[in-house]
Amino acid sequence: MSSSKQFLSKLGRSLKTMPFTKKTKSFAANKAAIMKQQPEATITTVEIKDVGRDGITMLAKVSVHNPYPVSVPICDITFSLKSSGREIASGKAPDPGFLKPNDYTMLDVTIKVPFNGLLGLAQDIGEDWDVDYILDLGLIVDLPVIGNITIPVSYKGEMKLPTLGLV
Repeated sequence: MSSSKQFLSKLGRSLKTMPFTKKTKSFAANKAAIMKQQPEATITTVEIKDVGRDGITMLAKVSVHNPYPVSVPICDITFSLKSSGREIASGKAPDPGFLKPNDYTMLDVTIKVPFNGLLGLAQDIGEDWDVDYILDLGLIVDLPVIGNITIPVSYKGEMKLPTLGLV
């Protein structure tokens, strides 16, 4: 059963035992309608931030909408970067923070891609000097009353690799 269905089921059971007035019925209906909504996330951009001795550092910008009138803590952000059917990087973003109430929050997710992960993609790189990839994120947030839920987000793109200016 989904998190929102579980919440509505619990809410329904607790509401049956409450004495109702016109105000409490209206209040309960409003709260149930608000809690049906869940935060939504979109990856807006992914770019190469740095190229170093150990690999490539990418930065994903994620826009998350919080429909609730309270800030919501982000427990974890997990990521998986795949290319040619292989995972080339995965991990967790440190200290994700909170979602602003009734607003959009921009999150920066840093992804470190080791060069040894890219070496296995020589055929894809050799064709056009870029790497086609899929970035999967999981934002785990702690919703009031409901508990932890995971917001899945996916992004397809291509990473242009730096070239040496040979003439």
